[in-house]
Amino acid sequence: METREGERNMGMSACALELLGMVIYVGAWLCALATTILPQWLTMSTALLSVESYDLGLWETCVVQDIGGIECRSYDTLLGLSSDLKLARIFMCASLTLGMLGIIVATPGLYLINSCSNHGGYQTKRTLTITGGVLGMISGVLCLIPVSYMAHLAVMHFFDDKVPDAVPRWEFGDALFCGWVAGFLFIVAGLLMVTSCMCSQVEPQPVLQRRHQRKSSDGSFRKHAEYV
Repeated sequence: METREGERNMGMSACALELLGMVIYVGAWLCALATTILPQWLTMSTALLSVESYDLGLWETCVVQDIGGIECRSYDTLLGLSSDLKLARIFMCASLTLGMLGIIVATPGLYLINSCSNHGGYQTKRTLTITGGVLGMISGVLCLIPVSYMAHLAVMHFFDDKVPDAVPRWEFGDALFCGWVAGFLFIVAGLLMVTSCMCSQVEPQPVLQRRHQRKSSDGSFRKHAEYV
């Protein structure tokens, strides 16, 4: 009885880890999407025009005024972009694609989802969950690479002694911080999904099935008592 109770508690803990990992997974994907869309990857303000600031994104550049006005313009050409922006686009799109694929793959593997109920279905669920977790960790790495690289370039240019002090410099924008959060959450979600499968070594039984087995055992005991 104690062994069964321990296995049952372990299964519920794995279920909680799966659910928490999936919630973080979706949140990480939304943060990565916001990072890709937002134009505030790098921001710059000049001393000559203190009422205006400039934002640099993957898809457009914006001029922001203190009075509340904002004007954005998309890039006219793809081939004319710098290699930094091209690589950042590729990595972020790959991160979003793998992240969405991981969510789609891991969803049928959740304990709360009634799927793969045939013979060997639990092992299939474990495989789907682990695959989704690994895809999440890869998505996190792909998201962290362009964000950290753009931040590295901004730091290098900011502290470049060859550039005069009067020349304005690019600084970190909000999208970079959002990207760091997205990459970290992707990795955490993937680890939780994989850990949930490692913790659960036995096939958990649904609540209705456990109640049915309990009622069956109680009925058998009563019949045995009446017979005696």
